Amino acid sequence: MTFIATARILTPSASKYLQQVCKHWEHNLPVTFDKNHGEITFARDARGADWPADALVTLDAEADTLVCTIHASAEGQRDGLKGALERHIDRFAFREVPLAYNWTDG
Repeated sequence: MTFIATARILTPSASKYLQQVCKHWEHNLPVTFDKNHGEITFARDARGADWPADALVTLDAEADTLVCTIHASAEGQRDGLKGALERHIDRFAFREVPLAYNWTDG
């Protein structure tokens, strides 16, 4: 079973944040990205036996929106990644007004 969540975050800096998040995580995880699309793989074998599940996070930069999608193999993993993404994006977006993360599960 796959647990999915998507957030559409309004920001004029979508491409910038996509690239910053991907560069941040590429030191520890398999990551591919360009200025419009990024993929971060959270694999059990990459993190060790204590990592609870496998997950794929995709980031897509639109004109004024950053679209974040999580595909996780466990509900807790999906929910944990929501918070992790928010914290990382907020760290890079500290100059902007607080960003709104309206996650849709499904």
